[in-house]
Amino acid sequence: MLRRLSARKTFLIVGLLTMLAGCQSAPPASQDTLYNDLGERHGIARFVKDMLYIVVEDDRIAETFRGVDIASLHRNLTDQICHLANGPCTYNGRSMTEAHAGLGIDETDFNALVEDLILAMEQNQVPVSAQNRLLNRLARLHDQVVRIPEARPTTH
Repeated sequence: MLRRLSARKTFLIVGLLTMLAGCQSAPPASQDTLYNDLGERHGIARFVKDMLYIVVEDDRIAETFRGVDIASLHRNLTDQICHLANGPCTYNGRSMTEAHAGLGIDETDFNALVEDLILAMEQNQVPVSAQNRLLNRLARLHDQVVRIPEARPTTH
């Protein structure tokens, strides 16, 4: 049985991280220990794999991932998180805007994925401080992933 965070808790976490993302700059790579704190590439690959297992069982967002090359997605997510954590990885995947164009991802979908990522990191005993630092960096990608539907013109 999967433990779910409450929608309110997820919303508060994502909202707080989004606010913090605009207020903080990343420390110089020489002082940044996030890559090590996440378990280096092996640890990152492990919690990304576990997150993908959670996602395919998550009725809220599983449909978005149906038909996706999971091996490629795992590699790209691992590379991207490794890169964001100032590890020795290069992310060669598409831009977040490109990768998510046309998928109609909304706040609910985004929050569900964040929730699944948190569960996977907890399952892998990633320290909470490392989780928060990673989520802060990932929150900076929010506006490239979430598409707010355009307002329909009103008729009078």
